Amino acid sequence: MAAAPPVTFDDVRAAAARLDGVAHRTPVVTSRTLNALVGAEVFVKCENFQRVGAFKFRGAYNAAAQLPPDRLAKGIAAYSSGNHAQATALAARELGTSAVILMPEDAPRLKREATAGYGAEIVTYDRYTEDRTALGTALAEHRGLALIPPYDHPHVIAGQGTATLELLDETGPLGALIVPVGGGGLIAGSATAAKALHPGIRVIGVEPEEGDDTKRSLESGARVTVPVPRTIADGQALPTPGEITFEINRRLVDAIALVSDAEIVTAMRFAFERLKIVLEPSGATGLAALLAGRVDPLPSRVGIIASGGNVDPRSFAELLGR
Repeated sequence: MAAAPPVTFDDVRAAAARLDGVAHRTPVVTSRTLNALVGAEVFVKCENFQRVGAFKFRGAYNAAAQLPPDRLAKGIAAYSSGNHAQATALAARELGTSAVILMPEDAPRLKREATAGYGAEIVTYDRYTEDRTALGTALAEHRGLALIPPYDHPHVIAGQGTATLELLDETGPLGALIVPVGGGGLIAGSATAAKALHPGIRVIGVEPEEGDDTKRSLESGARVTVPVPRTIADGQALPTPGEITFEINRRLVDAIALVSDAEIVTAMRFAFERLKIVLEPSGATGLAALLAGRVDPLPSRVGIIASGGNVDPRSFAELLGR
């Protein structure tokens, strides 16, 4: 008998009920210009309009809300380059508890300030020489906090899947779903929801060229570790997929596309000029893959998760000015 999957469609639906009235139901935008440019009808799920400016709030809140009251009261911890940090800090505030967040020293200023603004304590580390998982786990254990990892947790994954649940509820069947990939939580939840609703849909992940750990892992059949990527897509600068996310994605994800930093900037510029939305580099990789022709074959109807919009104004201007 096959083992039960770590996250089911029922888990995603339960997460949606838990998030109802707490998370935003984000808009889906379309563009005739984009459709004509790529030759398909494209639906962009704008998670840059989610609370904290990214999809991460869905998973963090869903996980924190399921903690036993005594564990929640002691506080929660997380490690993140930025969006999960903000999401966990806000989830803690919403649930009436405290948060301690481990963030890299070079995390974007905007994300660090926002995390602190939600009331969290920030502890820093060097992402290029130190292991954030080990540090974060030790920090949580030392302080007696409940650790909410950024992606490798069933409740986090189920929460992230609610974005796709909303998208498909609005659009109906799609031929393909394009999703940014960092640790794999968003695409694992997305694929769980998408394949349950429309088994024939192709789920395509997108990674920066310098951080192709998921692509290599899926091709080899085992988790592969790469050097910590140096890419403008800081939310995807991870060396290896999660254990749980990899097991889900190896079953449900159909392909992984790679995009360059230059292609990400092109997508950010297109989103700003034509869609009138601001996307951070990690949030624009799905659009970048579509614009760069990396989705082949291209079906007639395509969905994209634009995963976040947390980018410093100065950095945004510098990137678009390249």
